Amino acid sequence: MTLKKILPALALLTLPVIAQAQDYPAPVEAMRERGIEVLERFDAPSGLTGYTALYNGRPLALYVTADGEHALIGSLLNAQGDDLTGAVLEEKVSRPQSKIMWEKLKESTWIADGSDTAETIVYAFTDPNCPYCKRFWNDARPWVDAGKVQIRHIMVGTLGESSQKKAAFLLGAKDRAAALKGNESGKAPAKEAKTVTPEQRSMLDKNHQLMSSVGASGTPAILYLDETGMMQMHPGAPQAEQLIELFGPRP
Repeated sequence: MTLKKILPALALLTLPVIAQAQDYPAPVEAMRERGIEVLERFDAPSGLTGYTALYNGRPLALYVTADGEHALIGSLLNAQGDDLTGAVLEEKVSRPQSKIMWEKLKESTWIADGSDTAETIVYAFTDPNCPYCKRFWNDARPWVDAGKVQIRHIMVGTLGESSQKKAAFLLGAKDRAAALKGNESGKAPAKEAKTVTPEQRSMLDKNHQLMSSVGASGTPAILYLDETGMMQMHPGAPQAEQLIELFGPRP
């Protein structure tokens, strides 16, 4: 099974809008009124004018006819049937957004599991009550223990008040890494914090917003860079060959 790409879910930040609002042809303006976020104008063949855009987090291309009266949404094909749109969206939307989002993950509040010198860095949105998160933690041990992979757990409380209090407990621990290990291994389950401090609440809120922005709806949601440097997402606990695709050969 191939890991799911995050390309349709990079909607947290957008590229600078080059085309000004007053320059939009009428059909493009109509699409904007319907919730499509127009990003950048680009040259297209056969008298068409292209616009990159996002709709519900999905990159798409608009093609406006020469008279400016009509627009098409979708992929543009040449005479050989080659898709001319995919490369444009990757270059102008997906890849730049991927770099921006990866930096946002770096700047978020996370708990490291594994060596700081590990060759591979993976981010995972983790709920302290999530059984699939615990399975992922356990299945990742060979790579993490060998120093090959560091998993940066971005704590969220998506499974109710108990999860939020336990996430706050982990974030408030003197040794966050040890507290996370105790919870995920089951040897020392996280307690529910008696009070969630404003600072912890802010951390959890920001982490949840970041989770939503990448299009993740459950935990674990695992983010990594593929061989081309593009950020990808795998929803849920990976299995067997999926772990190898994420981490490389088993140590």
